[in-house]
Amino acid sequence: MAASAPDKDFPWWLLAVVALGGFAYWQILLDDLYTQVLTTLRRGIVTTVFVTLVGFALATALGLLLALAALSRSLILRQVSRFYIEIIRGIPILVLLLYVAFVLAPALVALWNWGAESVGADPIRTRDFNLLWRAILALSIGYSAFLAEVFRAGLQSVDAGQIEAAEALGLNRWNRFRHIVFPQAIRTILPPLGNDFVAMVKDSSLVSVLGVLDITQLGKVTAAGNFRYFETYNVVALIYLTMTITLSLVLRRFEKRMRQRPDG
Repeated sequence: MAASAPDKDFPWWLLAVVALGGFAYWQILLDDLYTQVLTTLRRGIVTTVFVTLVGFALATALGLLLALAALSRSLILRQVSRFYIEIIRGIPILVLLLYVAFVLAPALVALWNWGAESVGADPIRTRDFNLLWRAILALSIGYSAFLAEVFRAGLQSVDAGQIEAAEALGLNRWNRFRHIVFPQAIRTILPPLGNDFVAMVKDSSLVSVLGVLDITQLGKVTAAGNFRYFETYNVVALIYLTMTITLSLVLRRFEKRMRQRPDG
């Protein structure tokens, strides 16, 4: 009975995915049209990775600040954090992208110009606010609300007795957070944090509605030019699958190693 356990846990699904993926890439290398499409879309991979990494980093930082505000002793900070989280979580990412790009960005430019006039600086135009950065700002705002809840749940999972003991030992709030709370909370936070990172890779495709030249946008342009939608979108889907499955496996491995580390 014990000998059959490894066979039961063997990732046959991964073996199937690798086989299908290898066959698909082999077909791409043999077909000139597929190769041409892949070469064209390769430029969009850099944009997709950049949007995801920068957007997720900003969202993580803002989400952590929101979580700390939500757990603050200040009633005002708690209410402001909750207001932000509930409002942003209720808006679809696509709508948020359009709102930030065409409403918030012009408002920020107008505010900048108002401040620039008071100090004698040169004004800027709305089109100077790059669409790529508008998209990154929108994704950061949207995901920060979800990550704030991830951080809040993780921080609250730490036993209150340990925090009280650290306080009794004379540790200030920063040292309690750095040495006691966060090292334990991160084990709870990592799995959902990794899931949201993979989700942002997929949601980064929404920036194509702003004309940002990511994988999806280049796929749309390529398909509109060669009218070979089947081949083009096969490559688009394959690229996203390669990125998301690889990330999921790396994150799963990292989480497993974190769980195996001793508490000390």
